[in-house]
Amino acid sequence: MKVLEPELEQALIRRLHAREEAAMVLFYKHYGKALHHTIWRIVRQDELAEDIMQETLLKFWLAFPKYDSAKGKLFTWALNIGRNLAIDHLRERRYRDAQRTLSLNADNAPDRAAPTTFRPEHIGVREWLELLGPADRQLLDLLYLRGYTQTEAADELRLPLGTVKSRAGRVIRALARVMR
Repeated sequence: MKVLEPELEQALIRRLHAREEAAMVLFYKHYGKALHHTIWRIVRQDELAEDIMQETLLKFWLAFPKYDSAKGKLFTWALNIGRNLAIDHLRERRYRDAQRTLSLNADNAPDRAAPTTFRPEHIGVREWLELLGPADRQLLDLLYLRGYTQTEAADELRLPLGTVKSRAGRVIRALARVMR
């Protein structure tokens, strides 16, 4: 991004205060790429960055009468609008995701085995387990056939919980590759 000469920036600011749409086009032409890149670096998604960029430009246009050049440069002000919108979007998304995810505590997730009506032999799980080594077979047997939680399986096998989680994930991925 090439910085505008101070007199050109002041002229652009005057035109924006006069609500000239052509001044907004000039602003976008000069600062748009840098503004978009900054937003993209926060959200890391092209389509989302485009949406936030449009929202930034709209908010910039609507809030411009409140801009005070004594408090900062034009681009810095626009950049702060874009950055704040991108961060707000990420926070909002995390909040929505957290609301959808239930906490697994004793109040809302009773600790019980899988229902007895579930018959894994009907879908060939036992045959798949035969493809595994003894340690991996024992782990998946506890987790998926006997209905143990990962914590209970870790206690039963005398392994750290993290080892049980990573091993179970690795084994499931390996089985998925074999079944394809």
